[in-house]
Amino acid sequence: MIRFSVRVHPGSPTSRVGGDYNGALQVRVQARAVDGAATDEVCAVLAHAFGVRPGAVQCVRGARLRTKLIAIEGDDDVLADQLRTLLSST
Repeated sequence: MIRFSVRVHPGSPTSRVGGDYNGALQVRVQARAVDGAATDEVCAVLAHAFGVRPGAVQCVRGARLRTKLIAIEGDDDVLADQLRTLLSST
């Protein structure tokens, strides 16, 4: 399991993952920050980006904040490599 910070940009025209925001992975989602919709979409988008099942992604802290702590279950080395790749992409 790996844990890392994400910076969420709700209400974006498209959902995508990539880039660094003060050490946090940027996640853009179409959902607005209403009733947890943005957080749910963040988890779904991250599951797709990391190639894991949706249940493997969990928001550990910050469900109602733009900066969240995320945990993903899986092969730590593979997940860490993907995180580095996503942080360096734009």
